[in-house]
Amino acid sequence: MARFDFGRIEILTFDCYGTLIDWEAGIAAGFRKAFGSRSDRPPDEAVLEAYARHEARAEKPPYLRYRDVAGRSFAAACREFGVEPGIHEVRAFGESVGDWPAFTDSAAALARLAGRFRLGVITNCDDDLFARSEARLGARFTWVVTAEQVGSYKPDPRNFWAAIERIGAPTDRILHVAQSLYHDHVPARRLGLATAWIDRRSGRPGFGATPPAEATPDLTSHDMATFAEVALA
Repeated sequence: MARFDFGRIEILTFDCYGTLIDWEAGIAAGFRKAFGSRSDRPPDEAVLEAYARHEARAEKPPYLRYRDVAGRSFAAACREFGVEPGIHEVRAFGESVGDWPAFTDSAAALARLAGRFRLGVITNCDDDLFARSEARLGARFTWVVTAEQVGSYKPDPRNFWAAIERIGAPTDRILHVAQSLYHDHVPARRLGLATAWIDRRSGRPGFGATPPAEATPDLTSHDMATFAEVALA
């Protein structure tokens, strides 16, 4: 792959969950709690894949808040493995999104990138849950576009169009940075945006908590620290 030219890029838009926040760790922790000490507890990869299937269905119209999408997906995946979660467990899982941990390199990378680029977020989340994640990242984004604001979820192109309209810059000045091929790279590329893939699952098989998809990003890094090095070189 040819070296990407950052000279024309003024704005970086980010996916949050999976790219900056370790959502697979947060999701898996919630399932481990639900399954407890059961000897037949499924492996994390199996529950992540189940969650991905159910989340993709729950994010189709009509719109639900993400905490409800997450709770519904959690409950459906639990049932696949013979566990019936209580209503309080389901609600707690949905609310836990704001407590999911940041990747250890995210905050420092964002701080470095903010010295050169303007930063935005396009996230499949509720406003208040993302605000908790933003505080965890120690970052202030110039533009925040949530699913709650748009009333739809990526890969719906409306979420990207909302961001492009708010930013008000030519699309060739924007680079979208994300982990999920399904949610981010496929629709962003269709709209003519350049994309950078943060391949957080490098070396692991499968797609984890995102549905399978194919896309051709403009550049690939395995983590945010490496991406920042490349972008600022």
